[in-house]
Amino acid sequence: MKSSNTLVPNHVGIILDGNRRFAKRLMLKPWKGHEWGAEKVEKVLEWGNELGIHELTLYTLSLENFNRPKTEFNYLMDLFKKEFKRLSKDPKLQEKEIKINFIGRLWMLDEELQQILKGISNKTKNNSKFTVNFAIAYGGRQEVVDATIKIAEQVKSGELDISKINEETFLNNLWSSSEPDLIIRTGGETRTSNFLNFQAAYSEWIFLEKSWPEFEKEDFISAINEYDTRSIRKGI
Repeated sequence: MKSSNTLVPNHVGIILDGNRRFAKRLMLKPWKGHEWGAEKVEKVLEWGNELGIHELTLYTLSLENFNRPKTEFNYLMDLFKKEFKRLSKDPKLQEKEIKINFIGRLWMLDEELQQILKGISNKTKNNSKFTVNFAIAYGGRQEVVDATIKIAEQVKSGELDISKINEETFLNNLWSSSEPDLIIRTGGETRTSNFLNFQAAYSEWIFLEKSWPEFEKEDFISAINEYDTRSIRKGI
């Protein structure tokens, strides 16, 4: 249980790993696990809001996932369309002032999905109590490359003086400039998998054996309690 004195991270990132392995354990097609994963996302949005977190960034689709078998990839795209259409109609977005953002190379997604994502972003852009970022068609290295190109274009056009480039400049040209205090990875792997490479420089990391569909509220609370016990000292 989270104590009233627990230090709650302002921004939490989550790598939603283990959907496919979860389905395999149930002797189902690997991609069927993404359905349980989508249901868990809905619950995590509720828990994050309840626990006093102000921002969540969820790693939902990496650029490497574009190399998945066509049947699985198409299944994922259809699932995204269904779930984000449903989310766009959820009255809780406005009732709880939830702002939804999408970060990544969104232009790589098909036009229908791009329009669905734009619709949710526009509908919630003025909400301010709780922000949820979905990292989709996302890669941390690619984000750094794209930020570098943007900065180079600004220098070339005369908009930016090259001597003024610093960490803040770079951060503000990324797809997301928000730095997570805590990152949780489910699924048993202990690598960062190209997630928020620049923004996560000082994040606390917690790796869980449980797959994403098995992640429960008590696991979320346990991670926050663990975050509270750690000494947060940048540069150490």
